[in-house]
Amino acid sequence: MGTYKQECKQPKRAKTPLDDARLRDLALSYVARYATSGARLERYLKRKLREFGWADEDRQPDVAALVETYAGLGYVDDRGFAQARSSSLLRRGYGARRVDQALGQDGIAPEIRSAVAASEAQLRQAALAMASRRRFGPFGGEPPEKERREKQLSAMLRAGHSLDFAREMVNASTIERAEEWAHELDEDELGDDS
Repeated sequence: MGTYKQECKQPKRAKTPLDDARLRDLALSYVARYATSGARLERYLKRKLREFGWADEDRQPDVAALVETYAGLGYVDDRGFAQARSSSLLRRGYGARRVDQALGQDGIAPEIRSAVAASEAQLRQAALAMASRRRFGPFGGEPPEKERREKQLSAMLRAGHSLDFAREMVNASTIERAEEWAHELDEDELGDDS
């Protein structure tokens, strides 16, 4: 059976080096398929260049100019990407520090990261989402023992939550109390609008 598999293997085709048209096509295909930041698109294109090589030995491709062109056309929007990524991470229960780190890794500029930073109400709801999802504090049924509570606090801190928020979730006496704390600021904001 081992010899049959060896006989059926197709020889690997040599990879054709990229040229301007194929590089543009790769970039367009990537931005059409994925929401992305300029830095992520640039990393992707550079990886493809390393993988396939470049056809024109006399000049190097201008990846940064291509990314800037696509940003000018609206195909790449760092602020929109940062807002969507931040919202997604908050819904999954990550705190401010982890969201900021993720956006930094995606190449989002510090001024954009601070502009899309979550409000305290959003951060409280993210802490609630994590506690609920991971069954921390009152969501675990019975109150956690000291060692288990410390592990839960550590996990929330690693997820980017502040110590105060982590303590509120892990030490909440009931699910209702945790939810009340998480939504306190929502009610205050609603009261300000009227």
